[in-house]
Amino acid sequence: MIVLRSLLVLAILAAGPVLAGDGAHGQLLYAQRCSACHSLDANRVGPMHRGVFGRRAGSVSGYAYSPALQYATIVWNEKNLDTWLDNPEQLLPGQRMGYSVPDASDRADLIAYLQRESGVNTR
Repeated sequence: MIVLRSLLVLAILAAGPVLAGDGAHGQLLYAQRCSACHSLDANRVGPMHRGVFGRRAGSVSGYAYSPALQYATIVWNEKNLDTWLDNPEQLLPGQRMGYSVPDASDRADLIAYLQRESGVNTR
């Protein structure tokens, strides 16, 4: 029984939260990797990002989303943004973002920046 509990605790810890990110580095990454298609305050090739935390996917007014995002029920948070940035197509098949961020640390930094710019308190 003790071994089973220990394994359960280890499994929970291994699945833990998304890495704590560095918002300042995330801002640099955003400028380098995201700003060709996105802006914080204007729709471009991709939708604007300010206020993304707590917002339902596919809900920015004036942006023409794919059906996959128009009908998505996801509300953006740290965990699903991490999944999205890692592999958008896996999270929402049929979406149109052709870019991913394979490095977990870079994803955490971008997420910390987006949290800050959304007015969400970070750790």
